[in-house]
Amino acid sequence: MDIETLMMPFRFVFMQNAFLISIVVSVPAALLSCYLVMKGWALMGDAVSHAVLPGIVLAYIIGIPLIIGAFAAGMTCAVATGYLAGNSRVKQDTVMGVVFSGMFGIGIVLYVSVETSAHLDHILFGNMLGVEPHELWTAGVISFVVAAGILLKWKDLLLHSFDPAQAQASGLPVTWLHYGLLSALSLTIVATLTATGLILAIGLLIAPGAIAFLLVRNFRTMLWVSVLVCMVSMLLGTYLSFFIDSAPAPTIVLIMTVFFLVTFLRRQILTRRASRLLAG
Repeated sequence: MDIETLMMPFRFVFMQNAFLISIVVSVPAALLSCYLVMKGWALMGDAVSHAVLPGIVLAYIIGIPLIIGAFAAGMTCAVATGYLAGNSRVKQDTVMGVVFSGMFGIGIVLYVSVETSAHLDHILFGNMLGVEPHELWTAGVISFVVAAGILLKWKDLLLHSFDPAQAQASGLPVTWLHYGLLSALSLTIVATLTATGLILAIGLLIAPGAIAFLLVRNFRTMLWVSVLVCMVSMLLGTYLSFFIDSAPAPTIVLIMTVFFLVTFLRRQILTRRASRLLAG
């Protein structure tokens, strides 16, 4: 394969936009994934990503920007989950499963009951190759706000994730941090709608942090490693999808899965080697 063939994806505008949105959304998704992994909120990310569907459909019916409906639905899911978990004997993961599956079902029912020009496949699985300039701007603004907020408050969010009681005793605004993290989660999912869709957004919100967690021991380093892993995975997945004639989003998630498995095996080998040295 010659250089001209290898550079072919960069000649098309739709591929250039796909590469751009990959770079844009990888930063907030990767930073947020570190906190979701450390806090054990993987299912929360899954819940919110599924729950935004009814908000998107309702926003289309009312005639308001889809981003507003998606964010409102995501926050409704998060707040409802927290309220039900705090006022019942049911565990939070069970409540999340009930809430997000219920809201996703409502979204599907609403979608099939109204005439809409939006393709359900694009909402669920993304449409990276059809990204419009205004979608790039929207994702860019959201990504900047979320990334800046996380980087400015990363230490406070870290303490809140590890030990909320200690964070409260230290005088930190725990409630604001809690709902700020939920807001960042909802906004990031909205930003990744075009790139990966609702179903595959959870891959971006979990895999980079999980991979970085296996590679490094320092949380600050974990943040930057996760961004690097996410950005490389998204760019590589988008690039490979051009040649293997596949959709970019599932290709990206598949690459992240391979990275995770390789990192996990590496960690297992190093752990066993260290155990043998100590035993010897």
